[in-house]
Formats: sequence, structure tokens, C-alpha cells
Amino acid sequence: MDAFFASIELLRYPQLKGMPVVIGGGRRRVDEALLATQGERALRFIPVDDFPRLKDYVGRGVITTATYAARQFGVGSAMGMMKAAKLCPDAIVLPVDFDEVRKYSRAFKEAIREVAPLVEDRGVDEVYIDFTDVPGGQRDGGRSLARLLQRSILEKTGLTCSIGVAPNKLIAKMASEFNKPNGISIVQEADLKTMIWPLPCRKINGIGPKSDAKLSALNIHTIGEMAAQEIGWLIDHFGQATGAWMHEAAWGRDSRPVVTESEPVSMSRETTFERDLHAVRDKAELGVVFTRLCEKVAEDLQRKGYVGKTIGIKLRYDNFQSLTRDQTLTHYTADAKTIRQTAGWALKRVPLTQKLRLLGVRVGTLLKAEDALALQTLLASVGTTTEEPVPPYMGQLF
Repeated sequence: MDAFFASIELLRYPQLKGMPVVIGGGRRRVDEALLATQGERALRFIPVDDFPRLKDYVGRGVITTATYAARQFGVGSAMGMMKAAKLCPDAIVLPVDFDEVRKYSRAFKEAIREVAPLVEDRGVDEVYIDFTDVPGGQRDGGRSLARLLQRSILEKTGLTCSIGVAPNKLIAKMASEFNKPNGISIVQEADLKTMIWPLPCRKINGIGPKSDAKLSALNIHTIGEMAAQEIGWLIDHFGQATGAWMHEAAWGRDSRPVVTESEPVSMSRETTFERDLHAVRDKAELGVVFTRLCEKVAEDLQRKGYVGKTIGIKLRYDNFQSLTRDQTLTHYTADAKTIRQTAGWALKRVPLTQKLRLLGVRVGTLLKAEDALALQTLLASVGTTTEEPVPPYMGQLF
């Protein structure tokens, strides 16, 4: 989807179309503040001058996404908002509306499945689609079906998307970025050398900043230059598995199928504080945040029908050092109180002398709730149980 979070906001505020807008920072307080000054005036009629500007933002939020007008200034996803303010001070700042994002995510995926049912969900704004056996899927190299999907999504949601059509997922992912927004890019096997090899290595999904920096240090800057290396050379520098994969990727080879069913590995919630918090001096505030994160994770588990038994915490200190700890229960749970208590045990195993800028809670080792119940029933029938008394809580840090 094209600038998905920002595009959803432009449906709410059409007067901002064509303007630099960034999504990030707070939650829906912006709407509340705007409405408080506008009375009964509808959101779409609020004057542009009344919206908050990036230059006035104070805090440590990061940008979720930005409109294409804002991206022209170098503003992009995951960039700190204070840094972005130096690049585009007059950009309008709007918060994320997760309820709306989930609603439109479901809607655009439903529109796709009505046309092409083999869909792999890759998050709120991206999917892989298998065109192979869809009627008309091969017509015009896949372009006809891609156009049909774009029209269906636009009619159902009012939003645009960009589609990459290729023989496999690796190349399709890259192609989807070629012609944004609202574009269609077709890459055939014969196009590898002209369309893929000139691209930077970083364009391959799976080559991160560290690998890219190492490749640059070895004077390898493009996918074509990487493809020109012997597989043994890549293995020598990057290890057996990674080196072999990089060689295959550089030659556009990817045998992964479109997976229509997948199980989540874990569910988590985290928050970055507007100011650094201390475990002792800000104990009450941290306690409220910590409890709320546990409640949110529990709600996510219950809504999606999962339970888990590995409870973890994530901290990021004021020096940007991150640390995680896990605690594994002997039984599965989706109970907020149990998650809060167990996360508290994990928290006792980390030093809390430094200030914190981020706190997160994670539940892993997931199982469908009905499967966990069936397992518990089976074990009980043979005289075994996964349930054990919960150990006494050893004091509350915050």
C-alpha cells in the first residue's frame, strides 16, 4: 500500500492532500485538540493552518510513515521526529490511528482475496499474491490482473497501492518499489541484468545495514557486483548459510511459495517514553505503563485466540543499550495478571540503575487457545498436568 498510514489520514483530512505530512508521535490527542477549537465543524473543513507542525514537535517519537511530498525532503519511516523537523519543519504532524489502520488493512486484503485468493499476509500494508492459476493472471505479463486489483482496492478503500509482478517473491518485493505511488512494475527473468543488477545491494530484502556496510567495505555496491562474485568468496566473507543465500538472491533465485497460513511466533507491545524515566524516582509512572503493556498484550492474545508461556521484557536505557530477559512458565496463559507478574520476575533480573527510554513486554512460545486446552485435557486424562502453582511474587519493582 502507498504510504498506508498517511493515506488513511488523508481520507480523514482531504484538505491535506499534496502536502508534506508525517505520521508518528502521539495518539489521537491531535484530533481532540483540533475538535476542541473547531466546535461542530467537520474534520475535513478544519483550516490547514490549524494543524500542528513538525517544527513544534518536542519528544522522541519516530516517524511511522510520511506522504510522498514529505519524502522529497528526505523524511522517511523510522526517522526520529526531531531530526525530521530539521529537514521539513513545516510538515504537518498527525498521530497513528491503529483502529483505522486495522480496519483498512482488513478491507484491502478482502478486496484482493475476492479476485486472487492465494494471498500471504505480510503485515498491515503488504501481501504476496500468487497469480499462477488465477483466470487472466498471465495476461499481459500479469499487468491486467494487477490493474484489476488496484481498481478493486481503490473502490473498496479509496486507497492506492503499487504492485510488483515477477517470477518469485524476492524480485516481486523489489519491483513493488519501482513505480510508487499507484504503479505496476513487471520484471521477467530476462530483465534481471538490466533492472535488478544495477540496484544497490541494500534493495534485496534481507540485506541489512551491517551486511551492506561489509559489502561496501569489500567494494561491492550493486547487486550485479555481488552476482559477479564466486559463491565460495561470499561464503568465506559471510558464512555458509548467508553467503550461499546472497549468491542465490543476487541471481534472482527464490523458491519460497506463497504461504496462506502462518502462525505468529510471538506478540509484543512496547513504548518509547517522551522523557527518560528512572525505576525509583518514576516508579509510579513506570508501573502504570508496565501494567498497561501487559494488558494490551493479553488483549492481543485473546482477540487472536492464542496463549503463550514465555514472557519477556525489553528495556532500552538512556545510552541506547537494549536488554531483554525471558521467563518461561510451565503452563500457557493469556491472562493479563499472570503476564504482569511473570514479566515482573524477568524485570528483577536486570539492572535498573540507569534511566529508561523504552519498555516492552513480549509473550512467546504461542499455541492456539483451543489446542492448549486440548493438550491440558489430554495430560489430565493420563494423570499429568501442565498447571503448577504460580510462585510467590518476589516484590514489585514498579
